[in-house]
Amino acid sequence: MNMENFITGYPGCEFQIRVALADVLGPELSGFFFDKFLEYFFQDDDAKFFKSLGLNCIRIPFNYRHFEDDMNPRVLNTDGFKHLDRVIDICSKHGIYTILDLHAAPGGQNTDWHCDSGSHVANFWLHKDFQDRAVWLWEELAKHYKDNTWIAGYNPLNEPTDASHTRVVGFYDRVHSAIRAIDRNHVIFWDGNTFASDFSHFGDMHKRWTNSAYSIHDYTEFGFPSSKETYSSTDEQRKRIRKSYEKKKAWMDERELCVWNGEFGPVYARKEYDGDKTDEINESRYKVLKDQLDMYKQDSLSWSIWLYKDIGFQGMVYVSRLTPYMKLFNNFLAKKQRLAIDAWGADETYVQPTFQPIIDMLKKEVVPDEVDQRLYPWPVWKLPARVGRLGRNLLFSEYMIK
Repeated sequence: MNMENFITGYPGCEFQIRVALADVLGPELSGFFFDKFLEYFFQDDDAKFFKSLGLNCIRIPFNYRHFEDDMNPRVLNTDGFKHLDRVIDICSKHGIYTILDLHAAPGGQNTDWHCDSGSHVANFWLHKDFQDRAVWLWEELAKHYKDNTWIAGYNPLNEPTDASHTRVVGFYDRVHSAIRAIDRNHVIFWDGNTFASDFSHFGDMHKRWTNSAYSIHDYTEFGFPSSKETYSSTDEQRKRIRKSYEKKKAWMDERELCVWNGEFGPVYARKEYDGDKTDEINESRYKVLKDQLDMYKQDSLSWSIWLYKDIGFQGMVYVSRLTPYMKLFNNFLAKKQRLAIDAWGADETYVQPTFQPIIDMLKKEVVPDEVDQRLYPWPVWKLPARVGRLGRNLLFSEYMIK
């Protein structure tokens, strides 16, 4: 219920493609399309297959826009429960618990495309009203789901990026109080700041929060095209994976708190883009996945892989290249890949000669001192990544939407 560009194939953000399709088809037909898209994306056979893998819990990302209109805030759209209820019920039928993940909050809680804001500014942290609306939404969700025992818990905010490192803690305190006033039973899963990687500013807040778990997102550089080396599962490489993982959960380990890995997983090569190197690349990525899973098993750490289904980049299952959908978008997807329009797992080989002069000019003329290049969310975003986000992932994608 939060459609990201690399998952579905469109460029930019979900709200942009919804507007564009409504302009072409009209609101009624475009609404019908997206309703059926969600219906067919996850059905009974999906839950049956998921359970057959030995998995017993799935994290469901959803967008606040299903429940509230920006032009009519704090008025609950009960139609938003249609697909969320449907998936929860399907999963419960097969003995699968669900975790409800607010993946996109009003104003955008992080600097990336998946919060569906169309901007690189996390305005959620700059306007209290956005935070108030998110608290209100969780109150409505808690009222609706408080007695549903197949829901393992609530994940109030996906991957916050709060530059102050303090507003996120204050918001969590508010949403904890709001949920607990209605629902004292469900677990609350708190993402760390800076894309669920940093709890270092949380202090002793855990003493105020009941029945809580703390969520890291344990992506490793070895699982992406930007990695400067091929992963072969050497002792040194495995140590680097563990070091990053242990840094993310250090605050919880020091306090003996429950840690949950809410996202992880490599992306995969595709024959149409990576040619003869595809199998070699994917064998390396499978080794990354295996070593991470072995590490979590050793530590008895529960996890939720990202993600279950997409068009063939990271999902456990994916749409066949022979379907009408993929045939229709084949050339468009190739262009997106070539121009590195999507930030997630981008291969920048083709566009690097175009963007490198901009990066070089910035370093020479604007921020020659490396320290001055450290704009938050550094170090997740270093200067080249920021140029790519603003240039390709925002500007280029805007023009590709139409």
